Amino acid sequence: MDTLTQYAYIISAALFIFGLKQLSSPATARRGNAISSLGMLVAIVATLLDQDIVDFQWIVIGMAVGGIIGGSAARLVQMTKMPEMVALFNGFGGMASLLVGWAAFAFRPDAGTFTLITIILSILIGGVTFTGSMIAYGKLSERISSAALTFNGQQVVNSLVVLGIVASSVMFCLEPNNSGWLFWVIGLSLLFGVMVVIPIGGADMPVVISLLNSYSGLAACAAGFAVDNNILIVAGALVGASGIILTQVMCKAMNRSLSNVLFSGFGSGKSDTTEVEGEIKPIIAEDAFYILEAATTVAIIPGYGMAVAQAQHVVKELAELLEKNGAEVSFGIHPVAGRMPGHMNVLLAEADVPYDQLLEMDEINPRMENVDVAIVIGANDVVNPAARESESSPIYGMPVINVDQARTVFVLKRSMASGFAGIENPLFYKENTRMLFGDAKESIAGLVREFS
Repeated sequence: MDTLTQYAYIISAALFIFGLKQLSSPATARRGNAISSLGMLVAIVATLLDQDIVDFQWIVIGMAVGGIIGGSAARLVQMTKMPEMVALFNGFGGMASLLVGWAAFAFRPDAGTFTLITIILSILIGGVTFTGSMIAYGKLSERISSAALTFNGQQVVNSLVVLGIVASSVMFCLEPNNSGWLFWVIGLSLLFGVMVVIPIGGADMPVVISLLNSYSGLAACAAGFAVDNNILIVAGALVGASGIILTQVMCKAMNRSLSNVLFSGFGSGKSDTTEVEGEIKPIIAEDAFYILEAATTVAIIPGYGMAVAQAQHVVKELAELLEKNGAEVSFGIHPVAGRMPGHMNVLLAEADVPYDQLLEMDEINPRMENVDVAIVIGANDVVNPAARESESSPIYGMPVINVDQARTVFVLKRSMASGFAGIENPLFYKENTRMLFGDAKESIAGLVREFS
């Protein structure tokens, strides 16, 4: 039976890896998710049989209830709330690892030192992931302030918490019969998760989400060692490694180091002294239509404002009308547009925008000088030319989509309010920029009506 279980785990691991590869493209992501889910089902069934848990009706009931909750949440959640949902998923994954580590100690009180260390790691990383993800959820949903929350002596408090975790962990390994030390580790790890995330501003949340995703995988990996389960180790390692890779990609897209994101806060204390010249030039849908009608190349740059307005479907409709009119349409996707990695890809995939029209920043920037009209829908910081032009800007050096190089730029915004990073955008005052104020969905719908 043990041999069959290990073979099943190998099959599960192969399905995980293949599914993860499929997730790298929007065209195959759904299939990859299904393949990975199948791998997890194989792993669960194999584990139950290996542990001789034949009478597992409560586990089946739990899976059914969880499946109903998860399926309902995935169906009912608004696309604007998807980042918050991902944060919750990360948090629950961390809590699951914490509970597995705790249970491993409860059922193996005579465990060796190595197992005790893995128990500590699963509880520590799981606890940090849970409370950190809850804070990230609060910032993303704006239930708490999205600004970086700091106070005098914060570093001292963090240092004391870390020392407390280390001391409690060491004492737990030396005195495993004294479960009080384990409760200290649990409590301090939950506190540390809060302390780690509250000083990180909302503009850095995409990086934080991918990092917490990595933490949840590392916690699961440690839990796998704690319960001596190979497939849990493999699955956790895959999630942890992929999360770290994604985090590095996000940091590169922001021209930031991970340590800068975690410990310095957005802008590293720089004040925004960007000098803005020019004046705002509003435009109405009727006038914008005449410019679009004559365009042969159009680039659409979506941002979080498109998600808020739920404008992805009407944007797809406008793109189709432009193509029927003879224009070549493409979508420029910045890696950190929105509030989580891949946020814009998810929205546009929901609207059935062809995947070959979705161009990454490095693909669309060389074309921008030949674009007749660039339509910026609710994006702000990722199209801010100050990142190239102003050394005093907090985002100086951050790669952005160079929409200002297009012949004409339409910026769709509700008002002149700054973006999530809270900095001024000189793009709005450029000579070739026209501001189309109002709800993005209604503004695009106005353009669609003009074409119709």
